[in-house]
Amino acid sequence: MIEIGVFHNGASDLPTITSPDGVEVNDGTLAEVHESNQRVLLEQIRQGILADRLGFNYFFMTEHHFQPEGAEFSPNPLLAETAIAARTNQIRLGQAANIITWWHPIRIAEQAAMLDVISGGRLEFGIGRGYQPREAEVFGWPFATIQDQERNRAYYQEAYEIIIKAWTQSSFSHQGQFFTVPPVFTRWNHKQTIAYFKMPKAGRPLEQVVQLGPPDPYGGANPVTQSATILRELQVFPQPIQKPHPQVWEPLTTERSIRWAAQRGVNGYFIVEPISRLRRNIEIYYEEAEKCGWPDRLGRGKFKYGWDCERRRGIMTGRYVHLTMPGKNPDRERQRFLRALELQWDYYGPFGFAAVLADENEPLYDISKRVSGETLLKKGVALAGRPSDVAEELLKIKDRCGYEDYIVNAWFETGGFEGHEIEDQMQYFAEEVSPLLKRACGGQIENPPVSVRLDPRTSKH
Repeated sequence: MIEIGVFHNGASDLPTITSPDGVEVNDGTLAEVHESNQRVLLEQIRQGILADRLGFNYFFMTEHHFQPEGAEFSPNPLLAETAIAARTNQIRLGQAANIITWWHPIRIAEQAAMLDVISGGRLEFGIGRGYQPREAEVFGWPFATIQDQERNRAYYQEAYEIIIKAWTQSSFSHQGQFFTVPPVFTRWNHKQTIAYFKMPKAGRPLEQVVQLGPPDPYGGANPVTQSATILRELQVFPQPIQKPHPQVWEPLTTERSIRWAAQRGVNGYFIVEPISRLRRNIEIYYEEAEKCGWPDRLGRGKFKYGWDCERRRGIMTGRYVHLTMPGKNPDRERQRFLRALELQWDYYGPFGFAAVLADENEPLYDISKRVSGETLLKKGVALAGRPSDVAEELLKIKDRCGYEDYIVNAWFETGGFEGHEIEDQMQYFAEEVSPLLKRACGGQIENPPVSVRLDPRTSKH
């Protein structure tokens, strides 16, 4: 069986242009870039709704900020997907990923749980550490600088722990390296809280939630603070519908991260690795999962190799996809696609992403060298051509990596293509490529529709 998703990164819809320095950027003034991002935001929501109607299983978004260059735009995937959730009832809504080192973990636990509730339990919660200093040093300061990898990783792992506590414990506290929740100095002499937790039905003894203390004349005029009564626990609302919590995902690159995810039952997402590197990464994930007793949020035991459709467990991969559309000049469209890829990689390359394009036994690429669109096609991480050609390449990944069930995300949006062109690609893929994949994989999973009443009830008098 197969599941098919859409990946959306928010590239600019402005034309691409080669600068005098030989670098590909979007062609627009700053004012035009601002207008483009407004359009792209609406297009992301519209394309999420379209993906639901076309029968895709997943819609994944990223989190990125502050980019005039044109490669990506997605400042709040949870907010955008909440808008999608209100207009859909089947597609599962994922993030690759929410960068939890830029959020207070309680805040993002609340917002993600809200999406799960509003969507009727369709959240696929993605977490990441971030890698771009322009974003990380603005949002992560003073704790989660990306310029200290070990500090960033420690913060990330503690934030993950707090999120899981907030989702699974009715009342909790946390003491760690970066967070004490609630802070030990939080005065809370509130009569309503005390009255509630004095009732047996609350299910939590009062003394665990607050530490009662004597009056304190230095606490100010407010009766909540005019006492040495201290808050000991928090209750975070809402909690997700999915129990014990939604499936967690992580974009993975290094062996250390792969093993960390496998140890915790976190699904993996590999985006641009060539087949041989992807195959080895899947092997590492499953080796670690087996060694740890097949960690899974629902305790369901061993899951199928590569991907398990029934459990929604394992490893997802993705590919850039550009189909040759009927009535279009194929050579011209190919060149547009190549330039779009180069816009992306003129941005990604300086961060060292080229290293993951090396095959398993190939020396790592020189990250100072420019990655061309042709290289991405040659490596098989970008696919262009007729529907049958694209389907054949996607199935090659399944066969060579040993997937039992299969899951793949198609990345349709790239720089310089307008929203209606991306939507045409999605439609054509659903009509021509998806049937070929379904036939080869023994069918596609159909997401069950959920029913969440969002329309106001009318009163009759």
